[in-house]
Amino acid sequence: MTPRFGKLGIYAAGMLLMVSLNLGSALAGEKKADDKKDSGKQTLTGVVSDAMCGAKHMMPGDPAGCLRACVSKGSKYALVVGDKVYTLDSSDKAVLEKLDKLADQKAKVTGTLNGDDMQVTSVSGI
Repeated sequence: MTPRFGKLGIYAAGMLLMVSLNLGSALAGEKKADDKKDSGKQTLTGVVSDAMCGAKHMMPGDPAGCLRACVSKGSKYALVVGDKVYTLDSSDKAVLEKLDKLADQKAKVTGTLNGDDMQVTSVSGI
């Protein structure tokens, strides 16, 4: 009888260990998701552009003029960071004016990042 309960005890201990590891992983994953929400603002550095043109402006002439023309027709501002283009969004007039002033210039943009979109809270030139 002892060997039978010995094997049962080992199986029970193994199952308990597996459940506790899975529960620990689940809680750690939940914490990471919460941390991501709480991580808040991020700062990106790149060149101010517009979402329609991205890294390469299509209108001949001045890239800043192209950017302003695209934004006036409904395109959003964007930030080109290396090969990546982040769409910038803000309802703050001061932020939008600063982005306009920094058209086709290097800038540091701070806000909440969601994929390739950023809700901008501040902008500064470099």
